[in-house]
Amino acid sequence: MFSLRLLTASNPEEIRKEFARIGVSPEGTELMLGKGEFIVVKVGNISAQAANILKQEMLAKGGEVALGKQMAYLGAEKGEAIIMGTRTQYQRLLDMLPRQPFGLSALAQDLNRLLRDLDQRPSPLTIKNRCFEWGKRTYIMGIINLTPDSFSGAGLFGQEHLITKVLRQAETFFAAGADLLDIGAESTRPGATPVSEEEEKERLLPVLEILAKETPLPISVDTYKPGVAKAALAAGADVINDIWGLQRDPEMAKVVAAAQAPVIVMHNKSTPGYTDLMAEVSSFLRASMDLAIAHGLPREKIIIDPGIGFGKLPEDNLTIINRLDELKSLGAPILLGVSRKSVIGHVLNLPVDQRLEGTSATVAIGICRGADLIRVHDVKEMVRVARMTDALVRR
Repeated sequence: MFSLRLLTASNPEEIRKEFARIGVSPEGTELMLGKGEFIVVKVGNISAQAANILKQEMLAKGGEVALGKQMAYLGAEKGEAIIMGTRTQYQRLLDMLPRQPFGLSALAQDLNRLLRDLDQRPSPLTIKNRCFEWGKRTYIMGIINLTPDSFSGAGLFGQEHLITKVLRQAETFFAAGADLLDIGAESTRPGATPVSEEEEKERLLPVLEILAKETPLPISVDTYKPGVAKAALAAGADVINDIWGLQRDPEMAKVVAAAQAPVIVMHNKSTPGYTDLMAEVSSFLRASMDLAIAHGLPREKIIIDPGIGFGKLPEDNLTIINRLDELKSLGAPILLGVSRKSVIGHVLNLPVDQRLEGTSATVAIGICRGADLIRVHDVKEMVRVARMTDALVRR
């Protein structure tokens, strides 16, 4: 009797191991791998003429292109198309696409970049003498809030006491396995009251100057104000974490580029409402990356964050976490900030201080979907979740 079983290899390296297990030659492995990896790509803003040529060419190579009725019968000027095929079929498509009209040569360039970025891990990044090798393991960012209403649930009682408390928390995070710290002096949660640039500096800089000297961990500063970012970098910050992805103030890109500081660009929106959620998040983040690169910041110094909880409904947040791997096409390390957020409270109907288990679930799924860096309050617990998840998905 035959012995049948379903292989659940979810990436090319796992398929490669299965081939080696049954003795496939290296030459045969390389030839066949591309036939086993199925890729689905959505193309927006494509003309009906281009979409129909694309469909015919992909069909000829054994793949498929899905079109709406209006696009298929040339009843719409522009629309969307979904390309489906193996990597080998895409490569054959790319061999001829540059010779086609209606902008398909430009599409070939974009497709080629997307496939290349899927193949390659983002370049390693060294911050404060620490090398972050994306894809090797999940890195943990510990949150330190300097806002009067939030210090992981504790109150603030004067600057001297605050500095002592921050140093103690930084030491605790370091001992628990944190890889870097994220410090912020203005609450960025929805509905929070904004503070002036001067007030933010007054809260942040005295603490930052001491913390930067005392901790071996790199420090990220959570701010969207260019003046605060510039002062923070001068005071010892290593990374800028901008919740508006450099797009709220044009000076922000200039500040990080001038300092050659790594930057985290986050997707944000004033109010929820999306026609195509993942496409809009991806487009925003690509624009942020392009903005930083245009000002002279190297691509490898950019980290992307889909912005869980910012301008999104609970359903939007759940969708992003579950489809996080779609952002790999941007070719940048992915930060996921889900710790204690309202989406967890919405699902579990629990207050902020009872969201540890919900956070653990989102962290584990986020890592499975491709997160490289996790921003959390509960460092000890989330380091353990990350290490266990890594053992399963990063072998």
